[in-house]
Amino acid sequence: MNTSWGWEYRRYDPGTERLVESLCTLGNGRFATRGSAPESTADAVHYPATYLAGCYNRLASTVAGRTVSNEDLVRLPDWTALRYRCLPDGAPPGDWLTPDHPTLRRHHVRLDLRAGTLTRHMLFLDVEGRRLGITHTRLVHMGDPHLAAQRTVLRAYGWRGRVEIVSVLDGDVVNAGVERYAALAGRHLVEHRAGAEAEGTAWLSCRTSAAAVHIGLAVRTSTRPLAAVDRACAATAATQTSVLPIRRGQPVVVVKTAALSSSLDRPLADPVRSSIEQAEHAPDFPTLLASHRAAWQRLWSEGGLRVTGESGRILRLHAFHVLQTLSPHTAELDAGVPARGLHGEAYRGHVFWDELFVLPYLALHFPETARALLMYRHRRLPAAREAARRAGGTGAMFPWQSASSGAEETQRLHLNPRSGRWLPDHSHLQHHVGSAIAWNAWQYGLATGDTGFMHGPGAELLLHTAHFWSGAAAWDAGLGRYRIRGVVGPDEYHDAYPDAASPGIDDNAYTNVTAAWVLARALDLYAEIPAARRAELLGQLAIGAEDLGRWEDISHRMYVPFHDDVISQFHGYGDLAELDWDTYRARYHDIRRLDRILEAEGDTPNRYQASKQADTLMLGYLFRPAELAGLFTRLGYGFDDGLWARTVAYYLRRTCHGSTLSSLVHGWVLARQQGPDAWRYCQEALIGDITDIQGGTTGEGIHLGAMAGTLDLVERGIVGLHSAADGLHVDPVPLSAIPGSTFSVSCLGHRDIHIRFRPGRLGIRVPPSRLGPVHLVLPGARHERISAGQERWFRLPAG
Repeated sequence: MNTSWGWEYRRYDPGTERLVESLCTLGNGRFATRGSAPESTADAVHYPATYLAGCYNRLASTVAGRTVSNEDLVRLPDWTALRYRCLPDGAPPGDWLTPDHPTLRRHHVRLDLRAGTLTRHMLFLDVEGRRLGITHTRLVHMGDPHLAAQRTVLRAYGWRGRVEIVSVLDGDVVNAGVERYAALAGRHLVEHRAGAEAEGTAWLSCRTSAAAVHIGLAVRTSTRPLAAVDRACAATAATQTSVLPIRRGQPVVVVKTAALSSSLDRPLADPVRSSIEQAEHAPDFPTLLASHRAAWQRLWSEGGLRVTGESGRILRLHAFHVLQTLSPHTAELDAGVPARGLHGEAYRGHVFWDELFVLPYLALHFPETARALLMYRHRRLPAAREAARRAGGTGAMFPWQSASSGAEETQRLHLNPRSGRWLPDHSHLQHHVGSAIAWNAWQYGLATGDTGFMHGPGAELLLHTAHFWSGAAAWDAGLGRYRIRGVVGPDEYHDAYPDAASPGIDDNAYTNVTAAWVLARALDLYAEIPAARRAELLGQLAIGAEDLGRWEDISHRMYVPFHDDVISQFHGYGDLAELDWDTYRARYHDIRRLDRILEAEGDTPNRYQASKQADTLMLGYLFRPAELAGLFTRLGYGFDDGLWARTVAYYLRRTCHGSTLSSLVHGWVLARQQGPDAWRYCQEALIGDITDIQGGTTGEGIHLGAMAGTLDLVERGIVGLHSAADGLHVDPVPLSAIPGSTFSVSCLGHRDIHIRFRPGRLGIRVPPSRLGPVHLVLPGARHERISAGQERWFRLPAG
């Protein structure tokens, strides 16, 4: 049974252990450790792993007769490992105990979300009736981003004797957490050295093979009662072995305090010496726990979201994992938004467009972190410009998958586990990622009023992306419109026309509309920037006033395809065959990965009106109804509620939700329409990871975009919160399954604006400050002012 602040698993199930490890990962925004049992080693059941944000390495592999190069988030040495066995008086030594040992009788894992700790209780009972209780408590310190600690308490019941304890710092690790990557090289760490200081602190040094990131890990192991320690250092591991007396009422306590440093740290220092000093000087476990809890308390005060019932508990878990991956410590790093968090190796730890679903939440709660994540993109602007140049384009072409350098990291081959075949991967043609980056920058500016960023790095992101779309758009005299050809949209199932010799489809509606939006916003931003800065930007872009005129023209005359009175996903979509959905559901039951099913049958989704995930409907996620209508009107197309309702219904019937983001977007769009199925999709987004709805994928890492997106669904979707030049807007869309919520936001310089949303009512409390009042815009364009230090309640229109 789970409590409002706890997430629990009351029995051990090897079949779901990897899922438990992912969902019980602990992190602090700099590094994270999976929630694996300390007794375990990597095998088919367990996968202990630690990951450092931004630590990537490149290896070459040979697959399907080709050499491919992949850059991966590196699995680091295991600091948690602990072995133990019983030495009963007058009896031979027992086995080394693990959760898989047949004498395990009880097993209970509890993740404390309030405190940021993981506790694992186990009870072993041998054939002689001797019982041994084990309690592990682990934290990855949210206050000091270099520290982590683990306390183990061993209790004897019905016997006395000794226990042998082996504390291990294990550097013999490889990336092997995703089965379908088994054919790829995974040994990223080289040049291991291990040692121990006179005070008993073990240390390990290594570096990544290609990127030459140096890693230093140190572990201070202490025991109670004190005992002699036998230390041994091999090439890739350091061990400390103790034998301690144990009997009823006299537990044995082992504390491992770890420190992680790397050459990515600033200021630069020797990673080994730095980690040793930090481990040796770290406080004892109770003191570390107290300061860690205090740091989490501050985070919850700024980023917490309170919703009643089961949904509220799941939302709290989602917030917990978002904050562990992207905390205020992340603002000090050169790191992006890893699509699977710091929780596993799926997608090789790469950065996709998932930040589109993450940054709106961060901008409202942790604007400094949101800004830092945008700066990750800005620092890679030169690489994006070079990519555009090499492709014969202009401006900046951001990669679909990014890692350390900003180069395109999308694999050229991917494995279909169902057929066993390696297939060409054309997803690097998803150039709409640039629009997502521009949208995030624009939303950040609206939420914060940070003109320094918007006139500086933000302007460069928007204008270079606009310049790319200007170069990509080609005039079609027959249509009298601009077109963008040879791309892949968010759907991903359609990467070419049926039987086409080359990849890509033309005029993806989402891509074209968002490109037009980027061009329009870039012109708006350019107009408000001081003249000297405008001249500087034109010089960077190597464009003149006539180019800006082209931007304006494209933003009014971009082509959007239609068929059957709905918006077409792309030009020619309506000509594709209809899929026999009932037959495939009956044959395979789960058809989320329809692409793999069809390929294994010798077919392809390119032939059918069948989408992996929300594509055209993503427009309804990014833009509120009035904004979307304004975009289409600017483009010269008629747009009304009827058109959008038909479009939504059309694609609902033709989408198999092969991405966790799809249910989120559909739930969001249907909630805006007050659709009867809205909650079904929202609920699927909520439970996607905790039930491992895609069958084994959560164990490879959580889906960070979907988790953050559910938080955003409540705040921006249901409460209808958004910032604009005239103030903080609230435009609620009541959802009976989530009738109320409470949270605090940062807006236009104000911190900790407390918002309480209830059926028909809204409460706003503005903390005391030297800033002016908060301007609030309620439904019906009703303007209100809340002064600093004031709380006010407002009635909202029915429905």
